[in-house]
Amino acid sequence: MNIGVLGCGNVGAALIQLVSSSADEIEGRTGLRLEVTRVAVRSLSKERDVELPAKVFTTDASEVVNDPAVDLVVEVIGGIEPARQLVLDALAAGKPVVTANKELIANHGTELFAASDDAGVDLLFEAAVAGGVPFIRPLRESLVGEDVSRVMGIVNGTTNYILTKMTEEGWTYAEALAEAQSLGYAERDPTADVEGFDAGAKAAIIATIAFGKKVVAGDVSHEGIADISATDIAFANRLGYQIKLLGIAEQFEDESIAVRVHPAMVPDQHPLASVRDSFNAIFLEGEAVGELMFFGRGAGGFPTASAVLGDTVDAAANLAKATHASLGTFAKAKIRTIDDLHYRYYLNLEVSDRPGVLAAVANLFGKHAVSIHSMEQDSLVSDESSSARDAGLARLIFITHEAKESDVRATLHELRDLEAVNSIGSVLRVIENPD
Repeated sequence: MNIGVLGCGNVGAALIQLVSSSADEIEGRTGLRLEVTRVAVRSLSKERDVELPAKVFTTDASEVVNDPAVDLVVEVIGGIEPARQLVLDALAAGKPVVTANKELIANHGTELFAASDDAGVDLLFEAAVAGGVPFIRPLRESLVGEDVSRVMGIVNGTTNYILTKMTEEGWTYAEALAEAQSLGYAERDPTADVEGFDAGAKAAIIATIAFGKKVVAGDVSHEGIADISATDIAFANRLGYQIKLLGIAEQFEDESIAVRVHPAMVPDQHPLASVRDSFNAIFLEGEAVGELMFFGRGAGGFPTASAVLGDTVDAAANLAKATHASLGTFAKAKIRTIDDLHYRYYLNLEVSDRPGVLAAVANLFGKHAVSIHSMEQDSLVSDESSSARDAGLARLIFITHEAKESDVRATLHELRDLEAVNSIGSVLRVIENPD
């Protein structure tokens, strides 16, 4: 089986090395000999840590796709275009495609799934969701008959690394982000990671496969981690929680689906709370199976390439048998907005330290039917601004009972207009322990 690879960055180069080092073992197990015979790159002059003849490389990706000697195409260039058209062209030519492109699958997945079915060849994308963590194949095969109610996970290693360093080392957000960038976990422009867009694309893919409905990236609500402070981390730890950026896909009894990404307070006893550094983990809840968790390296060239290689072997075997794995058709999902969801909430307010303020604040909570579970009041601590302390301000930390998102937003809107409220810090949703 001759493989054409589109892209030779961290993942593409790692894949080429894995194909070479694993070829004998794969052939022994499957009877198929895999060989990378064409590679599309941006520059022919760049040095790469791969051992392939110069004639294998080209700057024309369509040349790889259209090469009659290429049996199977691996796409790891990322982005929407030209990746989308290249994948469609490969499928139309009867060539299976393996991709790690979360943005492409999250926005055009159902179009590509249909093209795959029409062509009768595979489109596989295990690496698009959690890097080296095998989750999509179990979800689409082992759990295809499972009534999945919720999938919740840490699917962005960059943000998990940042929050781990803030929690364990006491670093500021800026310090942790700078370290993540120096290690190659975060891009120079970290927006996609820290604002939740990367995790949102993955959550859209998960929701589509888990619930069999078409969910795209635009259906996902996003909140990032840039506003998480050392104070939030300290209070969360004191209350028995860890702060994590979660991607959550949930289906309700009326078959509506809610997909969102936001930081949340996760109880110390929850399996997701112990997931550290750049690791990923996905926690699934189903009617018959109960609770499952998938855990491992969610990023990096070789972990991601391992998932790509697994898909490549699978696609090659199916091609040899003239069969493919069909995902079927997807009706458009009925999306439930985050405003209609119910959570417990953590709220951090900076207020004037004088009589009557707490009563005024509590009155606004009651006005919008947001019930307070617990409240703590602290004077501003020594590492906070001296001007705030000198101004006679105090910090109020609230944990609410379960409340509707829109009611909490209305409460916050009025709190911002309250003269005694100097500022509103983080507002975090609180995740419950599994049953």
